[in-house]
Amino acid sequence: MESGLLDVPGASLYFETGGHGPLLVFIPGANGDAEIFRPVAEHLQESFTVAIYDRRGFSRSSLRGPQAYEQRLETDADDVRRLIQHLSDQPAIIFGTSSGAIVALQVVTRHPSVVRLMVCYEPPAVNLLPEPESAKWRAFFTDVYDTYHKEGMQQGMQKFSAGVLGVREAHLLRERRTTSSGADEEGKARGLRNLTYWYENEIRQYTSVDLDQDELARLSHQILLASGCESKDQMPYLPNTALAKRFGASILDLPGGHLGYAFYPIQFAQELASALSRVESLTG
Repeated sequence: MESGLLDVPGASLYFETGGHGPLLVFIPGANGDAEIFRPVAEHLQESFTVAIYDRRGFSRSSLRGPQAYEQRLETDADDVRRLIQHLSDQPAIIFGTSSGAIVALQVVTRHPSVVRLMVCYEPPAVNLLPEPESAKWRAFFTDVYDTYHKEGMQQGMQKFSAGVLGVREAHLLRERRTTSSGADEEGKARGLRNLTYWYENEIRQYTSVDLDQDELARLSHQILLASGCESKDQMPYLPNTALAKRFGASILDLPGGHLGYAFYPIQFAQELASALSRVESLTG
């Protein structure tokens, strides 16, 4: 894949592209790093021009000058719009996962003209849930943040994983962290910086955002709800369930759980490509 830097107000966005066909932009979640999507992106390049990028403030997408953190979600969405327009003169398919799915929903409402289709993969937007369920999960994410501050990053992540991931996926994640323990020091430092930035600026703020549900319903023809088939009993599945009810739509189940694209990239890419082909044939 070829890499580049896109200058945007207050930041430089690192991105990579490869393949041919319609533009498909992947928006990462908590770690904000393009690398999480590299395996699945490589298996989609025969059908799509795939773009992966680091969200601003994460990894190689450096910040410049003061940041409007109170408007950070809107800025994230504007960054996606600028990246799409930099890479293509046509609307793009965007795939957002976790907090990246919250960004993607914001892209749809702020910049619908640049979105051909948005794949909404397990957004932890708890205010989409009815009370008292939404209050329960707001308290959970606040508790994870407080645990991080009082007991450390690892303890916070353990609490987060226990509450958000299924048992099988939490085990796979622990195994991956164990096998990657020999990563270079620069990579480890980058991961720690990313987690710190996410804890401070995202885990409470993005999960508790009030999305414009009326506007999302109006634009639901541009949204494909997708979740992991192993997530059905987990928190990340719930907001899409609420959106599906609001839209009168179904949820596309893809391999794995919240991180299915990372653990099962070949199967995930195959089923995602097949689903996108079906949607395109119906709408095109």
